[in-house]
Amino acid sequence: MLVKTEAIVLHSFKYGETRLIVDVFARESGRLSLIVALPKTQKSRLKKQYFQPMTLLELEYEQHQRTQLQKLKDARLLTPWASIPFSPEKLALSLFVAEFLYHSLRSEQQDELLFSYISDSMQWLDTATQGYANFHLTFLMRMSRFLGFYPNLDEYREGSVFDLRAGTFTGTSPLHSDILTAAEARLIHLLMRMDFPTMHLYRLSRHDRNRIVEVLLQYYRLHIPQFPELKSLHVLQELWA
Repeated sequence: MLVKTEAIVLHSFKYGETRLIVDVFARESGRLSLIVALPKTQKSRLKKQYFQPMTLLELEYEQHQRTQLQKLKDARLLTPWASIPFSPEKLALSLFVAEFLYHSLRSEQQDELLFSYISDSMQWLDTATQGYANFHLTFLMRMSRFLGFYPNLDEYREGSVFDLRAGTFTGTSPLHSDILTAAEARLIHLLMRMDFPTMHLYRLSRHDRNRIVEVLLQYYRLHIPQFPELKSLHVLQELWA
């Protein structure tokens, strides 16, 4: 059966001399692995650069229920990026988000709201001219809502600590060490209210920004089995002194 859907490229790698295996998150189908025959000429409508991480595509593929690799029939750019490929900061953010999604969306089924969240977030980043240094923090914080472990902010009280395992604010420290102190819990509670239009109002040093992203990734590792250390993190940590 032929399926047409919008999709976001998460990862791709060469398979033999003439093919790619491409992982995408699709609006109509959720997480997919596609096998792609590389074009033999420059004039081919299907371009290798379509399969760079976080590219938005419209795909047509052959769906077979009994195979993990679906055969791509056609693809075209859905929204060409105007600034992300040409800005070192935006490109670093984009590659970080792609690696994060590749590991956090391993078994996600169809979720149009989640697809729209990712797509809309990347389009916001592409059009932003300033004030996007906290983009990855806001993206990760809000992403937990779609994956089922967004903290209940109403539970927060002054002096609360944050239990990273339970995903809750609490007045008493748990017996394990995966907690945030009251000072850090207060900051996380404040930052959880950030959104893209207002995040520039939160003035953070590079040290604070790096500490927050480390906490967020620790939170994801506790809630997603086998979530690894992200290789792209060290590049992001050098931005925005």
